[in-house]
Amino acid sequence: MEHVDLAERLGELARELQQERDEAAILLRMVRAAVEMIPGVQEASISLVLARKKVVARAPSGTLSRDLDALQERFGEGPCLDAVHEHTVVRVPDMEAERRWPRFAAEAKALGAASMLSIRLFVEGEKLGALNLFSRDIDAFDEESEEIASLVAAHAAVVLAGTQHADQLRDAAATRDVIGQAKGILMERYKITAAHAFLLLAQASSRTNTKLVRVAERLATTGDLPSDEATTMSR
Repeated sequence: MEHVDLAERLGELARELQQERDEAAILLRMVRAAVEMIPGVQEASISLVLARKKVVARAPSGTLSRDLDALQERFGEGPCLDAVHEHTVVRVPDMEAERRWPRFAAEAKALGAASMLSIRLFVEGEKLGALNLFSRDIDAFDEESEEIASLVAAHAAVVLAGTQHADQLRDAAATRDVIGQAKGILMERYKITAAHAFLLLAQASSRTNTKLVRVAERLATTGDLPSDEATTMSR
């Protein structure tokens, strides 16, 4: 692929991804771009690795990609897990000759996978992600495939991180609003200060082992604060 053409297509991909606000749509568009743009790719998927071991296939382009993600979770080994935990990029030229993950490789070959390429996307606490590329041909991926795959993954990871950050900001704003509403209710009901109202919410949260925002939501929607603690504290 010519460098000028690649740059144009990556720029177009970045613009398309930036217009998306839904994480599922971003992942789907990314998988489609991988199949279209990266030499040798026949199928692709995004894998989320939760708690460092549970592999969840997102937006698989076909049954092979979905089944291979399931295999990695079942055996606890494979290119995706190595990519997110250790090496960033993991290439499998010939699945039949692969010795790093013997159980996974044997089953993957039986399903029709001959070669594979995994690229780490992001690491967010205990949540990790990788772009997985599959082919039914041996030696389907070369240095060019790896380079383009890394560029596609980098573009998508930046947009995905931005979307998650925006979601976090919206969630934080909503949380502040509902806690503010709950404080206002307590201040009006018991003629107390904002600090005292927050203390009541915090104590109810601790006593009932419930998140503070859930206590606030309950008060804002039902007028009820768990237990008679508010009455006691307001005296």
